[in-house]
Amino acid sequence: QVQLVESGGGLVQPGGSLRLSCSASGSFAEISLMVWYRQAPGRQRDLVVRFSGGGTTEYADFVKGRFTISRDNAKNTVSLQMNSLKPEDTAVYYCTGDIRITTTWRNYWGQGTQVTVSS
Repeated sequence: QVQLVESGGGLVQPGGSLRLSCSASGSFAEISLMVWYRQAPGRQRDLVVRFSGGGTTEYADFVKGRFTISRDNAKNTVSLQMNSLKPEDTAVYYCTGDIRITTTWRNYWGQGTQVTVSS
């Protein structure tokens, strides 16, 4: 069974850093588009960064210059380095990816990881 699992969330002070990871497990052939979203309590889900299979990256304006996405194909892992964190970055962060099993593509979501930025 294919799964995406996020890790790396936690509590950090304003100005601090966290590194989130999203790892794919199970039997699959290919991972294409990977996206990080976040959702704060009472707010809509926001796209944080899109990372296409071809390497194109699109960051939301509110994280440009602070967050960096990277991909380790050998480990089937996408990481999100978050620097200069602000209280408004507090949210549950989710990763999602398009994964091919044999000839079928399907979108998978992780369970989310909580990021809290507070002094």
